[in-house]
Order: sequence, then structure tokens, then C-alpha cells
Amino acid sequence: MNLKVKLMNWSAGRPVAVLSRKLASRVNIHINDRVVLEKVGRKIVCVTDLSDTMVRDDEIAVSSEVLEELRLAENELLKVEPTAKPQSIYYIHKKLSGEQLTKEEINSIIEDIVSNALTQAEVAYFVSGVFNKGMTKEETIDLTESMADSGIKSNFSSPIIADKHSIGGIAGNRTTPIIVAICASTGLIMPKTSSRAITAAAGTADVVEVLCPVDFSYEKLKQIVEKIGACLAWGGSLGLAPADDKLIQVERLLNVDPEPQLLASIMSKKIAAGSTHIIIDIPYGFSAKVETKEEAKSLGKKFEELGEYFNMKVKTLLTDGSQPIGNGIGPCLEINDILKILHQKKDRPKDLEKKSLFLTAQLLELTGKAKKGRGLILATQMLKSGKALHKFKEIIEAQGGKVIEQKLPKINRDVFTDKNFKIKFIDNKKINELARLAGSPADKKAGVYLYKKRGDKLKKGEKIMTIYSESNEKLKNAWEYYISSKPIG
Repeated sequence: MNLKVKLMNWSAGRPVAVLSRKLASRVNIHINDRVVLEKVGRKIVCVTDLSDTMVRDDEIAVSSEVLEELRLAENELLKVEPTAKPQSIYYIHKKLSGEQLTKEEINSIIEDIVSNALTQAEVAYFVSGVFNKGMTKEETIDLTESMADSGIKSNFSSPIIADKHSIGGIAGNRTTPIIVAICASTGLIMPKTSSRAITAAAGTADVVEVLCPVDFSYEKLKQIVEKIGACLAWGGSLGLAPADDKLIQVERLLNVDPEPQLLASIMSKKIAAGSTHIIIDIPYGFSAKVETKEEAKSLGKKFEELGEYFNMKVKTLLTDGSQPIGNGIGPCLEINDILKILHQKKDRPKDLEKKSLFLTAQLLELTGKAKKGRGLILATQMLKSGKALHKFKEIIEAQGGKVIEQKLPKINRDVFTDKNFKIKFIDNKKINELARLAGSPADKKAGVYLYKKRGDKLKKGEKIMTIYSESNEKLKNAWEYYISSKPIG
């Protein structure tokens, strides 16, 4: 059937088509069924929604994702045909039952995720199946390869492309911008792409976005890297392993990060980015994603095996993840921590600086930029000399921003001790949730600033933290959560 396009300014985050309920009943189309829209050879699969008032029987309204793909105009005729559920749904059922998937079946699922042939609920079932039933080594390799092949692949001319990644989950822990600045100041090529927050209060992309744009086309990113030698970009805008970005959206909603998808997510992005030498930070400990050293070692081995399979030099590093790192948790608070370290201010967070230098040293040695045992010396020189700060400014300015310390909101609440005590633990998950309730990462200035760490002794009336928000209501919710959850013990 042919329907006229009704232009409406709305986005669904995926291709969606709205039909009149009366028409849908006549042609036996239901909510969340799939239809193929076609215009002069260009096709797109959409999920349907129905309305009694939005469109007439001879009209169709589509989301902006469809408008952009098919380049539609008002009243343009569009061919609309129902289409069957994709075969990949049956493969998802197979994984939910705990069966092993073949390479072809995994490819089918990933292809349908990228083409939007699967609804968000169906993708959520796939994520749940992997979370509950796991994947074999072969499945994880196939998932990684399929995700890496789902988009464009970088082709930088340098024989060494350095990269660093953390599995996340630790409040603060914003080492990446510091590492990129130091490594790039030594001449290493480091086109760093990062994700937004999944379960934490902020991701690296959320933090860097405080200072400059982070969403670029691949062509623009390549120009920046060829000029500056590095970048700090959001991976979701580049078309590198786009299946990963769609899976992350669902993981964020479900608040889960299954290990096979964690492995495939990180490694597929590295393959697509053309990375050759990679260090992977695996924090472990109380309230981290990985709680024991044995689990961390096992995960690290899997990363290194994947690296070997895909012909990349991968070194995993087990680090202390038993408490937040740095003082700020939230985009603006974390960027201020980073600037304090790059400027070498007296009140800089020494734990964040120490970890950043350690990881940088390992990457400098892995790439051969520094001899074995000399990486820390070179990294420290670049930081203390101001060369890392200079390179950081170059990166931010090349991305259209400016390096300035961020002012914090006047809506805030200090948290004081009500007795003398020694801090025995600070729960990462609860601190992240506290910052999120305050508004982070959507509200860039929201979050938590910690004045004390595990092992510190406090006297009655001493300040432990400040909660920042851009909304009195969100601050109230965050405060109530702090009282009920007791994130510090």
C-alpha cells in the first residue's frame, strides 16, 4: 500500500512508523509489528505504533530516524508493506534456553540489531539471555567479530595505535583524559573513543563533553587525530561497532553488563578503532564490578586471549577498586579533578594521579615508547613539565572547546559526621547511585565531592562530602537515599 508522509518533529531513538488504528485493523497490523518502508530502492524496517488522531487513514507519520534515512518530504508517497518477524528472534529464544549459538546465528542477531529489525524488548531478551546463561569462548569470539564488523573500521597510517580502557564501575576513576594527554605528549597516536555512563555516575565521554563536543563523524575525528595525534571522542557517533552502542542502551536500562558482552563490547570497539597496543584496567574489590582477585585474573586472561586471537597486544592490569578514586563523582566535578592534576595544583587528588601515572607507564612500555621499567619516569616528566597539559589543551581546542575550571551549583548539601569514627568502607555502587539521583550525568554539574577516603579518621562535626545538584527536588531525593543506604561505613 502507498501512504502519504505526514511530517512531524519527533525522535524515537530508532525507526518508528505511526499508522491510523482504523487502517491497521483493516490490514491486520498491530503495535510493535514491523513494516518495510520503501522509496526509490531505499528501504528501512520500522516498528509500528498506532493512533486514533495523529494520522488519517491514507497517512503515515515517521520518526526523525526514518526521515533522515529516506530523505522524505511532506505528502510524499511511501510504499508500506508488513514484514515477518526476523529469524534472529528464534536464535534469541535459543540463548534464553541456555543453548550455544553458532557464528551465523550471532551474525543474524547483530545484523538485525543494527538494522533496527529487532524491537528494544527483543534486544533486552538477548542481553538477559547472555546475562543469565553466559557464552562460551567461541561464542564470545564470534560476538566480538560480528560487532566489530557491524560498522566502519579505522585505517590510521601509524603502525602503533595506542589505547586504554577500564571495565568501569568505580566512582570517579577518570584516568583516561590524563593518560591520553601524557601519551600523546610523547608522540604516541591515541584516537581515544569512550562510552557514556552505563552504571556509573559518568562516563569519560560525559566528562570530556563538559569542555568540548565529543560527537564527531569518523572523517572529522580522523582530521583531529592527524593534526593533534589524539582525540577524546564519544564512540557512539562514529559508526565504529554500532551494534555495541545499541546493546549499551539496553544494558543501561536494565542496569546489567554481562561479562561476554563486556568483553565483546570493549574488544570490538578496539578492533574497529584500529588499536594495536591496549592496556585494560580491571578494578576489583568491595562494591566493584569484579569483587575478587581471582575473578579479575580470569577476566584479564579472557581479554588477553581475545587480543591474541585478533592479533593485538593486550595487557590487563588489576587495580584496587574497593573505593572511589579521585574526589569528584559527576562530569564537572571529575573534570575539575583532571585539571588539578594536569595543572599540578596542591589540592589535586593524589590517588587519581598515582593510578593515571601507573597505567600510562604500562602503556608507554607496551608500545616501546619507554624501555621496560622506565615508563613511570617518562610519564612523570611529561606531567610535571606541563607538556601533558599543553597537549590536553590542544586536543580540547581541536574538538572545538576550551579548558576552563567548572563552577559548581549553589544547590548543594554538606554531609557532616555525627560522631568520631574511622572510615572502613565507601560503597562504589551506592556513591554512583547517590550522584545519579542528584542528577548526574544528564546534569553536568551534579554529583558528589568526597573529602575523605577509607582509613581516614574523622572527628564529630567534620565534613565527609558535599552533594551537588541543579534541582532542589533531586537534592532532596539524593539526601534521602544517603540517609537510607549508608554508602559510607
